[in-house]
Amino acid sequence: MTERPCCFWGGWPVRYFVGNITCKLQVSIANVSRMAGKTLPKHRSGCPVNISLEVFGDRWSLLIVRDLMVRGFTTFQDFVESGEGIATNILAGRLKKLQWCGIVTADKDVEDGRRVIYRLTEKGIDLTPVMLELLIWGAQHEDTGAPPAVIAELAKNRRAVLEETRRRWRERDPTPLLPWLSGPRTGRPGGGASRRVAGTKAKV
Repeated sequence: MTERPCCFWGGWPVRYFVGNITCKLQVSIANVSRMAGKTLPKHRSGCPVNISLEVFGDRWSLLIVRDLMVRGFTTFQDFVESGEGIATNILAGRLKKLQWCGIVTADKDVEDGRRVIYRLTEKGIDLTPVMLELLIWGAQHEDTGAPPAVIAELAKNRRAVLEETRRRWRERDPTPLLPWLSGPRTGRPGGGASRRVAGTKAKV
């Protein structure tokens, strides 16, 4: 096989420059695919439903979002005592994933530097309509412990509920909107038990 003649530029073979440029281009592409030092996820498809489910489609992630949104939870221990039995290692993993996806923030408590305070981002609070519809759908079609009268009010006043949820998030109002969700907490005496559900009704 006859080797093609090589052109020279500045005393160097042209193929040297082509190879060098190709290498730098590959590095640049790899860097673009990273944000804040993290590689962007590869999705199964470009369908918005598929991508949304890949971000928060497992039940624990949705329950964490729910607790932040309407139960007034802010700490790791709050989630542990939520009443649904999430394991601490799973909880830690889900919280990290939600932070990575930009749905939750984690900041040190100004009053106790050893404690971390979790809060929904604007991207996270935008899930309010989704959470409300899941709540209403589940109560209407499955046997749940949700008070029927409250569910009826939620369904009737969707817009007001969404606005109130966003207001509490925006103003950092810690008052739970729907504290009865999932039943009483499993707090121990002297721990987080003081924030247990006091009743089964909630104003909306």
